[in-house]
Amino acid sequence: QVQLVESGGGLVQAGGSLTLSCAASGRTVSSTHKAWFRQASGKEREFVAAITWSGSHSYYADSVKGRFAISRDKNTVYLQMSSLKPEDTAVYVCASDWRGSTWPPMGDEYGSWGQGTQVTVSS
Repeated sequence: QVQLVESGGGLVQAGGSLTLSCAASGRTVSSTHKAWFRQASGKEREFVAAITWSGSHSYYADSVKGRFAISRDKNTVYLQMSSLKPEDTAVYVCASDWRGSTWPPMGDEYGSWGQGTQVTVSS
C-alpha cells in the first residue's frame, strides 16, 4: 500500500505563488505516473496536472497551463503554482499508481490518493 501525504497548502493573495509537495511512502513505486487533482467546494474533482514516471512528459489542464508546473524526484511530486487566482481555491490531492488505459494519464484511474491540502486564494 502506498501512502501519499501532501503539504504546502495555505492562504495566498491573488497573483501569489505556492508550491505543493506530495511524499510517497510504504510500497512506493517510482516507475509510475503521478498527478495532481483538485476539488473546490461543491464541485466535482478535476484534473490539474500529470507527469510521467520518467519525468520526461507533463500534461496540464487548460485552466492552469502556463501558470502551474509539475515535477518529481524519486518518491516526491511537486506542484509549483504561480499567478494564482481565486478560482484556484480548492483542496489539492495527489495521485499515484496509474492504472488507466487511455493516454495521456489525465483521468482518475490512479490507485493511490492522498488526503489533500487546502489552497485558498483571496482576491
